[in-house]
Amino acid sequence: MTDLTSHPWFFCGIGGSGMLPLALILRGQGAEVAGSDRSRDQGRTPEKFAWLESLGFTLNPQDGSGIVSAGQTLVASAAVEDTVPEVVRARALGCPRMSRAELLATLFNAADTGIAIGGTSGKSTVTGMAGWILTETGRDPTIMNGAVMKNFVRPDAPFASARVGQGQVFVSEVDESDGSIALYRPKVAVLGNVSLDHKSLEELRELFGDFLARADVAAINLDDAETAALAHRAKALVTFGIDSTDAQIGVEPGSVVEGPTSLTATLLDRRDGSAHALALKVPGRHNLFNALAALAAANAAGVPVAQAVAALGSFVGLARRFDIVGTSPAGVTVIDDFGHNPDKVSATLNTLKAHPGRIIAFFQPHGYGPLRQMGHELAGVFARKLGHEDLTILCDPVYFGGTVDRSEGSERIVRLIREAGGPNGSQAEYVPEREACADRIVAIARPGDRIVVMGARDDTLTVFAKDLLARLA
Repeated sequence: MTDLTSHPWFFCGIGGSGMLPLALILRGQGAEVAGSDRSRDQGRTPEKFAWLESLGFTLNPQDGSGIVSAGQTLVASAAVEDTVPEVVRARALGCPRMSRAELLATLFNAADTGIAIGGTSGKSTVTGMAGWILTETGRDPTIMNGAVMKNFVRPDAPFASARVGQGQVFVSEVDESDGSIALYRPKVAVLGNVSLDHKSLEELRELFGDFLARADVAAINLDDAETAALAHRAKALVTFGIDSTDAQIGVEPGSVVEGPTSLTATLLDRRDGSAHALALKVPGRHNLFNALAALAAANAAGVPVAQAVAALGSFVGLARRFDIVGTSPAGVTVIDDFGHNPDKVSATLNTLKAHPGRIIAFFQPHGYGPLRQMGHELAGVFARKLGHEDLTILCDPVYFGGTVDRSEGSERIVRLIREAGGPNGSQAEYVPEREACADRIVAIARPGDRIVVMGARDDTLTVFAKDLLARLA
């Protein structure tokens, strides 16, 4: 790693969910790391930036002042505009520039055993689960995640989206949306599902197929038809599934018991006929899939199934992934969730609808562009999954500045939900200001309600959820 730690680094947007863990890993390996973030300049999540400074990171305003020599490498996502002061200054000084994905791939490919978690949804949870299994079974992995892993949170690590290990294993989620999945050379490639998100199915089949072909062994979900159809691309396989009777790691029919905050099932390893009692502290059928993917990944890397199942029993989930903030004295539960695309919102609402009680779904879209792209599908999910007694409330999309077209927003989604729902469909309301949404929710909440706060790209949603609970208490 000497080539990566022998010169200073500067992260543009160091507090971002993809940047922060990378900065932590580089710093953990001994590199000198500085950075800037628009959120810090705007006063959002000050505790996160104070923590980074306490770890020895040098933080600068996002005005170019942190770029001081040609020896620094600038890390900036591909989406960062050329007019951002750091980019302007780095170009003037002749600093090398790397994208987030290029740096992650360089770190990942340098490890002896790289475990890459791919698929359209569930990647962060599978990465957290697999990382926890490998930690608990003594592999001392390095873990790169886009979400805070609650098992690794400590007073001195409140934003634990990465773990720096001394072992030979590197576990990371890998992204297909920008095509960067092509940069990774994994020992173990995990593919949970393939569905439309950012690219056409033809492009996804090629990207994911090549991804499987590059690995020594692939762990794939046989319940997902698109994923199963790519099995022939793999050199060696560990297969998993809930319904598929061909899956090597499967589930005994009728053994799944879902609780409001947990799930149990009997796992079958069809290769040796053994059965294992799985008890998860996270709810929902989608988390059973995530668990199977993590078990298959760890097993492909040499962890016996029985040990992996035992380790998963103490996995407590990720921040903002069906994260139960608390229940008020009157019995109103508040949940903080990352749901922002149709697949993820659907999984969250399915988990909630499996149990009685009215749902108040608050949704903050993560941008005007994504809303235009997937708004119709998203509205359909809210309309189909929620009943006439439930309520969806949308505020305006999150906007941190820039040149995006803001002509079409949340009011269109509310109209689409009402149209798709028909006379017995979900009720939906558009309340532009987020604080006014909180007032509305507090005014109508009643005992037994579940309030779910959904959205991405905005850390202050967690504060919003906690404030809601405090007001209800």
